Amino acid sequence: MNIGKVVRLERIMNRNTRRTIIVPMDHGVSSGPIEGIKDIKVAVDKVAEGGANAVVLHKGMVRAGHRGGGKDIGLIVHLSASTDLSPSKNDKVLVCSVEEAIRLGADAVSIHVNIGADMERDMLRDFGIISRACEEWQMPLLAMVYGRGPKIENQYDPKVVAHCARIGAELGADIVKVPYSGDPESFRLATEGSPIPVVIAGGPKMKSERDVLEMVHGAIRAGASGLSIGRNIFQAKDPGLMVRAMAKIVHEGGSVEEALEILGQTQT
Repeated sequence: MNIGKVVRLERIMNRNTRRTIIVPMDHGVSSGPIEGIKDIKVAVDKVAEGGANAVVLHKGMVRAGHRGGGKDIGLIVHLSASTDLSPSKNDKVLVCSVEEAIRLGADAVSIHVNIGADMERDMLRDFGIISRACEEWQMPLLAMVYGRGPKIENQYDPKVVAHCARIGAELGADIVKVPYSGDPESFRLATEGSPIPVVIAGGPKMKSERDVLEMVHGAIRAGASGLSIGRNIFQAKDPGLMVRAMAKIVHEGGSVEEALEILGQTQT
């Protein structure tokens, strides 16, 4: 890997642990101003204070949410979009370029690909185009790859998850984000089959903070390089504290109970 990518990757990953806590806040395009990210600057500041390594924002939110005071945090500009109002919401299109992201001061870019969707071939083509541009500009690429389509019965199936992780590696991503398959044993299919760092998605808001932390702990046990979790962080009672609890597991190798102690609870 050339020095440009190395330098930029250290802005979105902990250089000592080689792991990362990423908080995607790109939900406004798909779902509107949902709870937790209505004021994007406040949301970014909270997770930055908690010790998150990076946030994911769409290009229009960079000026509104990433600068102008507060603790610094890595910036990943998201290049893909669709809305929940569309009947083909699984079909992502490019709405930003690597060059635009560079001008915005991005430390990395991200794309979203849904394997099995109607426009799978278009999203894979775009993946290749963006991967080539990232190599040219030495810009790290986070690929969010999910199994979502009419022929996929369960996107959390370990074989589907492992396939998604491998696609990210095969097509030139530097980090790949996939759903957690549910337990460390099955998730090892994904981490062992990918030569690049694998991080887990958070999915819908979970019932309890313990559930979230157990998922994170299981993923780390299975060889994950961290997480890219949105709602289960920015919709938490205290997003900054939730990030600190996750950091106890991700960067310090702590237990779920030790993480819960940071949240001021021993069970939930």
